[in-house]
Amino acid sequence: MTLQNIPNIKHSNSNNFFLLAGPCAIEGEEMAMRIAEKIITITDKLEIPFIFKGSYKKANRSRIDSFTGIGDEKALKILQKVSQTFKVPTVTDIHEASEAAIAAQYVEVLQIPAFLVRQTDLVVAAAKTGKVVNLKKGQFMSPEAMQHAVQKVKDSGSDKAWITDRGTMFGYQDMIVDFRGIPTMKQYAPVVLDVTHSLQQPNQSAGVTGGRPEMISTIARAGIAAGADGLFIETHFDTANAKSDGANMLDLTKLEKLLTDLVAIRKAVNSL
Repeated sequence: MTLQNIPNIKHSNSNNFFLLAGPCAIEGEEMAMRIAEKIITITDKLEIPFIFKGSYKKANRSRIDSFTGIGDEKALKILQKVSQTFKVPTVTDIHEASEAAIAAQYVEVLQIPAFLVRQTDLVVAAAKTGKVVNLKKGQFMSPEAMQHAVQKVKDSGSDKAWITDRGTMFGYQDMIVDFRGIPTMKQYAPVVLDVTHSLQQPNQSAGVTGGRPEMISTIARAGIAAGADGLFIETHFDTANAKSDGANMLDLTKLEKLLTDLVAIRKAVNSL
């Protein structure tokens, strides 16, 4: 699987890490376009291959009154407009096998949520669309176990798979990143480190997930040093009022400094 397989991907020959970034959920067209434009300006400047991320639907919320989306088709069309306007690929997550073919009409990468990565029908349906399948490692799974998820994609006739590490449960309310997992999983597929979800603090008594965004730079730097092929970062211009995962998202104003530092680290790693 190479980046060149993805339509509209830019800077694929820069020898940089690639980036999946955007808001947790699509809240509306204006916010999606605003965030996408800012990230594209930064990634073009730094020659980082970029894929815009946004969930068209949130299906795994803690509470029934949590925000789940603005409507499936409406959100998917916004993702499509981002792609067409800025000439960048997009990624969104799917939750049921029936969603794969629908979402594949609008985005270039289909993401399998960590809680669902062992759902065979879902993984197979995503693979059969011919799109890249981003397999998020379950918080409950070892790095070695992800070879079987990748094999499901291959057995479905596709070699377009990535693995994304989003941390491992550490007790009931915290996550930890085991950086040994990056070289382990690179034996099976390109590996992305999900920086922001790795800093979640789930299962809070209020039913709203917490987070530690002040550690984003630390985790991201370590991920690049450990050899991650790509990074996944959720970002928003108003994290305090974001409708999903605001507690662990990166403030959009801090993205350029972070990516600039990470590019420097990547260059140092490449020189070794």
